[in-house]
Amino acid sequence: MDLVDRIHQVELGNLAKIISLCDQLSLNYFLIGGSLLGAIRHQGFIPWDDDMDIGMTRADYEKFAKYAPEKLGHDHYFLQTAYSDDSYGFSYMKLLDRFTYIEEKGNVNNARKGVFIDIFPFDRIPDEPSQRRSQFARFKLLDSRIILKAGYGLIENPLRRHKPDPGPDKVEDLTQLKREREDVMRLYDHDQFNFYKNLPSQYGYDHEILSGTEISNLTKVPFEYLQVNVPTAYDSILTRMYGDYMSLPPENQRTEKHISKLIMDNQVFY
Repeated sequence: MDLVDRIHQVELGNLAKIISLCDQLSLNYFLIGGSLLGAIRHQGFIPWDDDMDIGMTRADYEKFAKYAPEKLGHDHYFLQTAYSDDSYGFSYMKLLDRFTYIEEKGNVNNARKGVFIDIFPFDRIPDEPSQRRSQFARFKLLDSRIILKAGYGLIENPLRRHKPDPGPDKVEDLTQLKREREDVMRLYDHDQFNFYKNLPSQYGYDHEILSGTEISNLTKVPFEYLQVNVPTAYDSILTRMYGDYMSLPPENQRTEKHISKLIMDNQVFY
């Protein structure tokens, strides 16, 4: 079993836990990005993909963030958010397996580490292109400031290990920036616009925008040994994102992109 297979094994446990929590809390989730592509093209993981992405409407996302930690109790999972981990800089949450430890390529930081699933909020966005550009520019500016202030880097710097922990004032300053970023993301929460966007998405701006119908109409498909929620309009969504999504990429592009080292069961895997 190679590195990616071991990561997939753990991620399936994370996914089963998220599904169970959503069922208990009466919340909807849906696979997005490469995980959605894997579900449709491979009925499971893309063989070389080493992460998983899930989406929720902002309302369900906030309920999950509020109530899931209590239900996790003494389980071996940790719900990592901008507020549950002071050193975590991203604007979306992760469910981490605490029995594992990972190192990521080009992503050195002091946040808690473990095999994870990313859970992204989909926020309402306005119809007017200029308003969209303004919101996104403000989000990206705050996001960049937070990532820099939280000490994220591309390579390990030995000096960083000897830096003292930030004092309460600096933590509070970083927390305030995180709140400002969230306010920008939720700017149109109470408007009646019909489109939703994954603002932290790695894809181009237009690629992860879903209509109200697309985000609310879900169906179940197989994913390895699980049944998972995906948007019923997955064909339209995947075509927007990838074009001819059923065709495999060239062999030289079939490689894991994120995790370079895994520690589990007292063993190290590369």
